[in-house]
Amino acid sequence: MKVRRLATWTALPLTLALGLAACGSGGGSETGGSSDVIVRQGIGDPEHLVPTNVVESNGSDVLNALFTPLVKFDANGKVTFEGAAAESITTTDNKVWTVKLKDGFTFHNGEKVTAQNYIDAWNYGAYGPNAQIGTDFFSRIEGYEDLQSTDGAQPKAKEMSGLKKVDDLTFTVTLSKPFAEWQKVMGYNVFLPMPKAAFADMEAYEKAPIGQGPFKMKGEWERDKQIETERYEAYPLAKPKIKGVLFKIYADYETEYNDLLAGNLDIMTQLPSTRLASAKTELGDRMKTTPSSYFAWLTVPSYSPQFKNPDLRKALSMAIDRDAIVEKIFAGAYTPAHSWVSPIVDGARPDTCGEACEFNPAKAKELYERSGGLPGNKLAIYYNADGGHKEWVDAVANQLRNNLGIDATGQPVAKFAELRQQARAHTLEGLLRGAWSFDYPSMENYLTPLMRTGGSSNDSQYSNPEFDRLLEEGDTAPTPEEAIKKYQAAEDLIAKDLPLIPLWFKQNIYGHSANVKNVELDLFTHVDLLKVEAA
Repeated sequence: MKVRRLATWTALPLTLALGLAACGSGGGSETGGSSDVIVRQGIGDPEHLVPTNVVESNGSDVLNALFTPLVKFDANGKVTFEGAAAESITTTDNKVWTVKLKDGFTFHNGEKVTAQNYIDAWNYGAYGPNAQIGTDFFSRIEGYEDLQSTDGAQPKAKEMSGLKKVDDLTFTVTLSKPFAEWQKVMGYNVFLPMPKAAFADMEAYEKAPIGQGPFKMKGEWERDKQIETERYEAYPLAKPKIKGVLFKIYADYETEYNDLLAGNLDIMTQLPSTRLASAKTELGDRMKTTPSSYFAWLTVPSYSPQFKNPDLRKALSMAIDRDAIVEKIFAGAYTPAHSWVSPIVDGARPDTCGEACEFNPAKAKELYERSGGLPGNKLAIYYNADGGHKEWVDAVANQLRNNLGIDATGQPVAKFAELRQQARAHTLEGLLRGAWSFDYPSMENYLTPLMRTGGSSNDSQYSNPEFDRLLEEGDTAPTPEEAIKKYQAAEDLIAKDLPLIPLWFKQNIYGHSANVKNVELDLFTHVDLLKVEAA
């Protein structure tokens, strides 16, 4: 899932025998300074590459190279305009926001970036018949509802009334209701601009997205193989120190990690859990850790009658020994989760889950029997096979078998994109692994997409009117501080219903080859590609 996006929050990669190479070369050694080299980063095959359709980490990694967002975030999660596309974003009432763009940006096809490019892209993302996965992020903008299809009829409008161009570098965004966190929201990739060429042929555009970022596409997206980019020389801000980024697409973590050790890969953003202990020796100081917003859980399908009983949900949670799994499988590198919001976010608290997240097999067994159990005493745990999850999923299944006496088994789905399609269809009759890295640093970004009625990533289909009401009050609060109080009250309700069973939080634990230096991951698990250079 997102991890930031469903981590996506986290699918990974296939091997290509390419060395750190001079531009245009398929192998060999460096032939010049840092500016002449191509850095190879491992990812999983993205689900999509059109910005308004990207809500998972693989596609987001690619967009991170091809585009520059309106705002960025510093190491503490605070908004900054340094290195961002906006000069300023201001408001006097949290409802009408004025966006002033920096001059000098051009798309990779030479077209000047203007306010209209943002308006066109956002209207495309919001227009119901376009069926963009990220459409819900535009739902706060005035006029969004008029772009939605009802009963198969054409929408009333194709453009949101809340978007107005002031001049080529300025536009205003009017929300249907005040929302104090809106400036942060606009840093997410669904709010990136698209050029006129995109709307002429969106299918062709997805194969070779035209952005306004530090790197541009070199050729087309080769599914299940690679995505190649090169430095955009007309980029108006700080230029990359490398010639390009080759995103190598892998089908599993182990192959990717072996490529890293062999020097066939330069950056691996998530080391496999099976290699965390040995990586300290194998990589030495090239194994890195930085803060992350990553949160992992198991989704309980609220749409399935067999999971309706709250005692059953609580039994499943209390039968999981999070501490043991973190220690034995993740070498102590993760933190057991007893809440639903990452500790790095303002307003997060350490134990909102309470008793429901305490390991207590005796109580869990009692609750399970009282609930009437599962049909046939069987339970499937679905996960993507390309993300390195098998070991911990099997460990959870073993604990549920031992502590509850149920026939729990891991059910792999080959690719992350396939698992996401099944999750959105709400057809899985079992638990679903999930993970999230925030889209923007706010408690709201963990609660609304994942658990609000109709939320864009609400795989559980959980719905609680009181929870929704508290989120609404937080959204319209006059200050972030007052909003946090409402979001905390909403989170307190989740411990009773458990639509998501918390598992753990983690840091970025990544590695790089001896060919590169200054490799840093941010809170979104993105590589800061402007800092990377040849060693």
